[in-house]
Amino acid sequence: MADRHEAALAAAHLRARAWLDGLEDRPIAPRADAETVKDALGRTLPDEGEDADAVVLRLADAAEPGVMAMGSPRFYGWVIGGAQPAALGADWLVSTWDQNTAIRAVTPGVVAAEELAGEWILDLLGLPPTSDVGFVTGATMANFTCLVTARDAVLRQAGWDAAHDGLAGAPRVRLVVGAERHDTVDHAARMAGLGAPRVVEADDQGRIVPAALAGALADGMGPAIVVLQAGNLHSGAIDPLAEAIAIAHREGAWVHIDGAFGLWAAASPRTRHLTEGLADADSWTTDAHKTLSVPYDCGIAIVADARALRASMGMTAAYLQTAASVDHADPHDRVPELSRRARGVPTWAALRSMGRSGTIALVDRLAGSASRLAIGLAQLPGVEVLNDVVFTQVCAALDTDERTDAWAEALRTAGDAYASSSRWRGRSVLRFSVSNWATDDHEVARTLAAASRALATVR
Repeated sequence: MADRHEAALAAAHLRARAWLDGLEDRPIAPRADAETVKDALGRTLPDEGEDADAVVLRLADAAEPGVMAMGSPRFYGWVIGGAQPAALGADWLVSTWDQNTAIRAVTPGVVAAEELAGEWILDLLGLPPTSDVGFVTGATMANFTCLVTARDAVLRQAGWDAAHDGLAGAPRVRLVVGAERHDTVDHAARMAGLGAPRVVEADDQGRIVPAALAGALADGMGPAIVVLQAGNLHSGAIDPLAEAIAIAHREGAWVHIDGAFGLWAAASPRTRHLTEGLADADSWTTDAHKTLSVPYDCGIAIVADARALRASMGMTAAYLQTAASVDHADPHDRVPELSRRARGVPTWAALRSMGRSGTIALVDRLAGSASRLAIGLAQLPGVEVLNDVVFTQVCAALDTDERTDAWAEALRTAGDAYASSSRWRGRSVLRFSVSNWATDDHEVARTLAAASRALATVR
């Protein structure tokens, strides 16, 4: 059996090594568009097949010009991190083992690693140890998982069984969010049947205003869900969690925290103060493919009430070998999917390779690199840093939108560093999201030099 795979795996290993060896210095932006890559791949399905190694090499040759170097330590777009060595190696094994990670008794090897990863995450973030943890594709599905669980729970409190009776005729669930929540919250809410949220005021850094939250909850009756934010997309700011959670709970609302990257501030003593009150919420989401730098994709859904999560996500069937006890639920009881890969295994590998001290050091390095990047950018002529840099996000701009956009395009075209464009507080901004495990002082200096060179072309 191994002989059948040897040539293809050897070809993949060769091209993977070449990609990784050149990652630090290759141009970051892709050099070919999708249509060009399709031409190179071959648009017509051939009558006869090709050898496996030839297919792998064809794929690498054709696709790599269209692949963005998202693993570069100078890639700051969209809060995307690179892949740590241990996590990448574990991900290769996950693909090799090819386990459908749904049932604990059937795939105990990978489920054990996922369960340990979940326990370690709860420990690192200071969340209730009895919480349930599910591994999904990303923050969108993690938010969906938690919002469906929240919806069912608050409806049960109102005397309505959504699992049995559906949503038609149910009491309206009020969903309350801050003005600068991430758009995936609204997306997940639509899929969960919650409709458009009630939007309340946020401050100049994107944090929800507690008084506005209190007013919105007082202005209505019935079951309610409040979504708070740990890590604003532009500023990195974290909502005043302790105060907001207390307000929401006084009104009987379920509190969910969308913490795709900002939840990891709780792991470090230096940034933990930003997340005070975090553990008092009812559910949380975060991503391992951001701060922990595991390969895509790995989102994490966490719910304090394990029974509530399993009531909303769980399923039974005669052909499934279900878990032996309530203490050890099956993975499919925690997430929407029955069929999925063991995406939590690379998370275990990343945490095991770093340990507690290494994880704390990673969080501190990312936050410190963002601070040094902001200081350096602010020293460039005409550059203004618009946010209070409290964690890993930096938003910079020039005096006009046109000049900011030209600076961003010049930086990305040169290829030495990559930051994504956005609009925030009515202005075009160049947004640097420090998320890569390999971004350090040296890479920050290289980024600042690239930003300076790009700026010179604008002037």
